[in-house]
Amino acid sequence: MLETSARLLRLLSLLQTRPDWTGQTLAERLEVSARTIRSDVEKLRSLGYPVHATPGVAGGYRLGAGTALPPLLLDDEEAVAVAVGLRTAAGGTVTGIEETSLRALAKLEQVLPTRLRGRVNALHAHTITTSQGGPTVDAAVLTTIAAAARDRQRLRFDYRTHDGSASIRTVEPHRLVHTGRRWYLLAWDTDRQDWRTFRVDRITPRTPTGPRFTARQPPGGDTAAYVARSLDTALFRHRARVTVHAPAQTISQRVPPAVLVEALDDRTCVVHAGADTPHQLALHLLMLDADFEVDEPPELIEMLCLLAGRLTTAVNNTQRSSHPRTPR
Repeated sequence: MLETSARLLRLLSLLQTRPDWTGQTLAERLEVSARTIRSDVEKLRSLGYPVHATPGVAGGYRLGAGTALPPLLLDDEEAVAVAVGLRTAAGGTVTGIEETSLRALAKLEQVLPTRLRGRVNALHAHTITTSQGGPTVDAAVLTTIAAAARDRQRLRFDYRTHDGSASIRTVEPHRLVHTGRRWYLLAWDTDRQDWRTFRVDRITPRTPTGPRFTARQPPGGDTAAYVARSLDTALFRHRARVTVHAPAQTISQRVPPAVLVEALDDRTCVVHAGADTPHQLALHLLMLDADFEVDEPPELIEMLCLLAGRLTTAVNNTQRSSHPRTPR
């Protein structure tokens, strides 16, 4: 069992990790009785931490917010993670956050123990961040979208498409996705009755937010994978559906994560691929190193026929040059 002071710090750390805890769960995590948890909560309150309690069978404890709340407790790994995150944010894709991140980082480094300060400084000194060159987004827009998704409130916003046309959209926001260069919102479009992916730098939210909604299951159960496939579809002019005679697990290891691979059985799968030209599509498919049939489009079949002719000609020419005829 932890000593009282160490247990109080551990209890406070647990309360900071998620909104609600039952007394029984806290007691099990700290290996103490529920009575000890109640006593420790009172000690935290006497130190200025607003710990709220809800009575009853389904009750529990919640750490409230307030101006009197003492500084957050961070263990070694958490402190390093926050420092790295702030340094990354200082050169990131959120408008106006660079200076704020540097100020917060300076305050954090002042209170870091020497052993941690050395780790953070070494990481910064030997890390170079390349400029992404992508569009930036307003921090207020990100927080507005995130709050609407958290509170499950409909969001209305003005949206600009890639060709500059404008529209007003009403959505049920699900998740924000950051690809490293751009921010995207995955949401259920209430007018189109379907999932849509929006670039956040093209969003101008309208306030106030709309009524609450019941959360939907994201398509495929994997938000990041769905957004990656959506971007893959939007970026490429030509799409192909190909039946491949190889296990889906094997083919998945030979294609980028954004490429959708569907298993038909243990030995066959369907690959959905995209490229800017039929020529690029054909080359990508040949690199699968497996037999396949093209389901669509016809342009890909024509390109494969052209490449097959070129390969046949190349083989014939090579064989003739390798075995010259003996003059009579």
